[in-house]
Amino acid sequence: MSEQNGNRNRPSGSRPSGAHTSSSGGTRRPAQQRSGSQHSGQGERRRTTSQQGGKRNTNTRPNPNGNRPGRKKATKKQRKKRKVIIYVIEIIVLLILLLILGVWMKLNKIDRGTIKEEDLTINQLDSETQALLSGYTNIALFGLDNRSNGDFDTGRSDSIIVVSINNDTKEVRMVSIYRDTYLDMDTTDGSFAKANAAYSKGGPTQAISMLNKNLDLDITDYVSVDFNAVADCVDLLGGITMDITDEEAAIMNGETEHQDYIGEVAQVTGKEAHYLDGGGTYNLDGVQATAYARIRYTAGDDYRRALRQRTVITKLIEKAKKADVATLTKIVDKMTEEVSTSYSNKELLGMAVYLQSYELADTCGFPFYKNTANVGKQGDCVIPCDLTTNVEELHTFLFEDENYTPSNTVEAISDKITTKTGYSADDAVKTSDPTEEDHTKTDDVESTETE
Repeated sequence: MSEQNGNRNRPSGSRPSGAHTSSSGGTRRPAQQRSGSQHSGQGERRRTTSQQGGKRNTNTRPNPNGNRPGRKKATKKQRKKRKVIIYVIEIIVLLILLLILGVWMKLNKIDRGTIKEEDLTINQLDSETQALLSGYTNIALFGLDNRSNGDFDTGRSDSIIVVSINNDTKEVRMVSIYRDTYLDMDTTDGSFAKANAAYSKGGPTQAISMLNKNLDLDITDYVSVDFNAVADCVDLLGGITMDITDEEAAIMNGETEHQDYIGEVAQVTGKEAHYLDGGGTYNLDGVQATAYARIRYTAGDDYRRALRQRTVITKLIEKAKKADVATLTKIVDKMTEEVSTSYSNKELLGMAVYLQSYELADTCGFPFYKNTANVGKQGDCVIPCDLTTNVEELHTFLFEDENYTPSNTVEAISDKITTKTGYSADDAVKTSDPTEEDHTKTDDVESTETE
């Protein structure tokens, strides 16, 4: 309120001047006019007052420096220090933005599959199962035997791994689907074949549909890699430490009747071949690690190879979690042309944020209960005994669902496998150690396969 003639305006009903009668009957002297500093745009500064026992509190006084009471004026040195801190923060933010932009541009080079979610097969699952699976991110990982020709839409998948991430705990589980597993190919003619044939028939779309249909999964995304991707990733991370047996070293070196794995991978990737001096503990380079993951002709056959592949991936994850930003950036830069995926840049960066949080809980191979048989022109196949039982155990392993009941689709496929091969749940052989798998019998069976 404005002041006139040096006097303060008073609320209506107050006495205009002179002695002021208090509520207790006493009197107060009129407030003294303050001289000196004044409010901007007003006649004079109002002094803060409070009513305490009928007396005016005059403890608050102007600060001679013009600052608020109790606050010291910042020195020139302090102001300069604050400016430096702000400048450093701005530089850091700018560098982070440039790094993200650089990574984003590199990610744009990745081959984006033409997969469409509406083209994928997903079984009719009950509401309880759908709710459970919604808490997980399930991804199909394909290792292609296409000799690094840059074609990610064809070729047999040398490695098929289902990666399941618990969205809450970030716990990761991996399951290798043995590539020779006899399954429904999800084709219009209802044909059955080895699991790795699905990718060559219809690329990632059919391979994912095959997994969903036979295993009651809801996979909609995939990552495909070739020889170069694995070799380059291992090299950029400084190699991985592995214990190699004499038998494995001999096969990797090409000292047996089988192919020269190290030499072949070196030729495909354009890298140097470094052969091993027998068995022992080695820090494997990219070529050696890729060759190790491809070994098949040892005890355990393809079961042991699937275990080797999961071991290499596990080692890579461990090293990647300890790598610095510069190394991870180099990996992204190098692998953009060696990987195909359905994930967008935003989704990839979103997953990368949780890299340090991911914990690999366990890995295994599928099917758990199995046998082998020569199924007509399909050759030697791994037979789920039976598929229903194996899918029950798969959901227990991945999602801790102890009472899972497979869909009608899986039940029907399981019955067809039994009819085509003659193998049922009673013929199953389950072993916990892949080295024991060579004891599994292999029989010739008459197949009704028309393919």
